[in-house]
Amino acid sequence: MSDVKEFIRETVTEHPVVLFMKGTAQFPQCGFSGRAIQVLKASGVTKLVTVNVLDDDEVRQGIKDYSNWPTIPQLYVAGEFVGGSDIIAEMYENGELATVLKEAGALA
Repeated sequence: MSDVKEFIRETVTEHPVVLFMKGTAQFPQCGFSGRAIQVLKASGVTKLVTVNVLDDDEVRQGIKDYSNWPTIPQLYVAGEFVGGSDIIAEMYENGELATVLKEAGALA
């Protein structure tokens, strides 16, 4: 499990915006992941890295342990856990998401 923890830590710290999701940005495999991608695209994110948790059960469980958050998708910006689909949508609606993404240099 330490390899998975290291993979997650490296992924979230080496990229400005990371979404651990079910499926891919082009083909989300659940409604919540699809909604998260839509919100991030609508926000103008240009530097998005996605990790498909369906490809690896250890990563799927590992990300839940890493964040102490039980659901997927999970958004990380500048190495920090932001939240899941509902939190991302709420932040988008009230303008907080744009601020966080701008500070991370993830917008066009």
